Amino acid sequence: MSDYIPNETLEARTIVKKYRELLTVIYPKTTVEERKTVRKAFVLANNAHHGVRRKSGEPYIYHPIDVAMICCKEMNLGATSVTCALLHDVVEDTDYTLEDMRDMFGGVVAEIIDGLTKIEDLEFDNRNMSIQAENFKKIFLSMSKDIRVILIKLADRLHNMRTLDSMPPEKQLKIASETAYFYVPFAHRLGLYSIKSELEDCAMKYTDPVDYRAIAERLKGTEEERTHLIRDFVAPIQESLIANGIQAEVSSRTKSIFSIQNKIIRKKVDFDDIYDIFAVRFVFDSPQEEEFEICWRIYKIVCLLYPTNPNRDRNFLMHPKANGYQSLHVTAMSKAGKWVEVQIRSKRMDEIAEKGLAAHYRYKEDGTEEADSDIDNRLEEWLLKTREILKSKDADALDFLNEVKLNLGLKEIYVFTPKGDMKTLPAGSTVLDFAYQLHTKLGNQCIGAKVNYNIVPVGKVLENGDQVEIITSKKQTPKPEWYDIVRTPKAKRSLKDYFKAEQRELNTTGEEILKQYLAELGIDYTSEILEKLITATLSKNEDYFWHAIITKKITKAKISKILDVNQANELADFQKKISEESSNKSVDQLIDEQLNVTPNAFLLDDDYKQIRYVLAPCCSPLPGDKVVGFPDGSDKIIVHQTSCPNAIENMSKFGNRIIKTKWRKGQDIAFLSGIRITGFDRKGMIKEIIDVVTSQLDLNIRSLNIETKHNVFTGTLMLYIQNVQALIDLIDKLKEIDQIEKVERIGYNED
Repeated sequence: MSDYIPNETLEARTIVKKYRELLTVIYPKTTVEERKTVRKAFVLANNAHHGVRRKSGEPYIYHPIDVAMICCKEMNLGATSVTCALLHDVVEDTDYTLEDMRDMFGGVVAEIIDGLTKIEDLEFDNRNMSIQAENFKKIFLSMSKDIRVILIKLADRLHNMRTLDSMPPEKQLKIASETAYFYVPFAHRLGLYSIKSELEDCAMKYTDPVDYRAIAERLKGTEEERTHLIRDFVAPIQESLIANGIQAEVSSRTKSIFSIQNKIIRKKVDFDDIYDIFAVRFVFDSPQEEEFEICWRIYKIVCLLYPTNPNRDRNFLMHPKANGYQSLHVTAMSKAGKWVEVQIRSKRMDEIAEKGLAAHYRYKEDGTEEADSDIDNRLEEWLLKTREILKSKDADALDFLNEVKLNLGLKEIYVFTPKGDMKTLPAGSTVLDFAYQLHTKLGNQCIGAKVNYNIVPVGKVLENGDQVEIITSKKQTPKPEWYDIVRTPKAKRSLKDYFKAEQRELNTTGEEILKQYLAELGIDYTSEILEKLITATLSKNEDYFWHAIITKKITKAKISKILDVNQANELADFQKKISEESSNKSVDQLIDEQLNVTPNAFLLDDDYKQIRYVLAPCCSPLPGDKVVGFPDGSDKIIVHQTSCPNAIENMSKFGNRIIKTKWRKGQDIAFLSGIRITGFDRKGMIKEIIDVVTSQLDLNIRSLNIETKHNVFTGTLMLYIQNVQALIDLIDKLKEIDQIEKVERIGYNED
């Protein structure tokens, strides 16, 4: 990003211009009094942020104005949301308080701003606690009362992602990972399709820059071809629509970069083999009672003009997605030999598809428009589930977030009780989930069920339309293995509450044993000692630690050995230094300072022993890959590729614990890596592969497994290799072998 040169005169004009553009958008849906309130909020925010600049160098006030514009233009929100968007950083970053907001703008605005304000000066357990998780829990608490909290937060995050280039690299990784893990699922669940896709692409730009650029270049290179194809495909359909008296607007959209990459990985296909990279959409205006009929008339026209793939038909008319999405999809073969997905919907359906359920959730801001009851019911049902999670007595914010993420799923099934009452469950739910959905006692005593009159076990996965009768026994009690059976947040929470009482008794016993050990060693029992022991024994949490004490896996001798170790932990010192100085210095600066003291620190090579590192098996990074490290609770750093899903989850939850890592230049170390080869089998194929690897490139093979089926072979080659460039050279060489169709680096969680 080019350096920004401040120009106060030009900036003042830009601020006024942005504000006027905001007024133009909100004018049609606001009253005079509401616009006065918006102006009051703008003036206050402009004064409060005066002289403050963003990392890019631009005046800070640009940000709240742009967030307010996203709220009203891209989310269809009203005056109250715009007011809160303009003020969303005032309490957090200036001397104004929530009481000031309440006095000037009323209780509703103050409550929303409170929900948007981050938790500061939070005392937390550096090993288990996540600051991000605590802040998100606060957002959820506020969201359960007013959905506009998460909507404004989404707008705030979207603008931050659009302007992320000005941030330092480690901040880009943290924010991008947090976005992919937390914000994208919410945008998806709320039906904000455009915002969800943009957030995904923006996040991928920083977590997986190589693949992002590669796909972006492929899309740009095929743009002209797509334009001609769509024009030729649409023309006969439009002619037929006019002939049949149907007026419909046509538009096209290209699949997002993230979605393309996801399909390449999930389906194991190449870019050219993805048939739905682009789609065309026909949108018509009609009374609601005529929508379905017109959808099917357009569907018939498409089917008469082009061959279609019935296996790819999708009917979301009668059964909309959980976020309210309604549309009719048909995939047709164009005359150019390319599959084209056709989406057919009314303007009402299109508005829901683009703006989402939340955009229709009315707060009577104008006092005139009534809510769409069906949409409100869907959103309220989802909020009700979130409120139920909030009732949990478990204070662990990370567990809370995991439950909320489970509740974000869009795929649902409909299951019936013996009396015919319909219950909605996430797809993949089991008999046990259904039992807990009906009542906690039923779940605790469940021994099985009759599904469609057939007896099945508690772990039976239910299907859409099943009729279920729960079978119970008074002698039955929950089992620990049930955690692996249930899927729904309510069932997991019920199990957790049940075992918590039992665990408290075990913990008390374990604590008494530990106190006895320490007394015999002449050491006082303190929270610091406990924390040190839990960290040193790599226990996941206190429950695991106390269980290990009771079962003698952790003995007095082991405790004595741990507490006798007085040597300084360099990684802990570095983390402490980061936490103490991060307000004034970037992580890059701190690492550079540390490198000056100990030049080998945080460089990945085979000789460095002061801080041990482990290459994560889930992504097997090689020298040249962009990597990031995380402490594992002892003295080791786990190193991941930045695009690894596990790394993204860790960066989103524990951004304060990211350790910047880089490869030592010129190191001569071989790393175990793997590739998958696919092609058509022929005589001499294996000999040619081995010749390329050993004779031409002088690489050491650890294993080579070949499977052949119907003349198609798949080979998995594990070998020792120095860096990413060497792997790329190998892949290019293997692709030159006749009848080899695909060569790819083994992906995440593969052998």
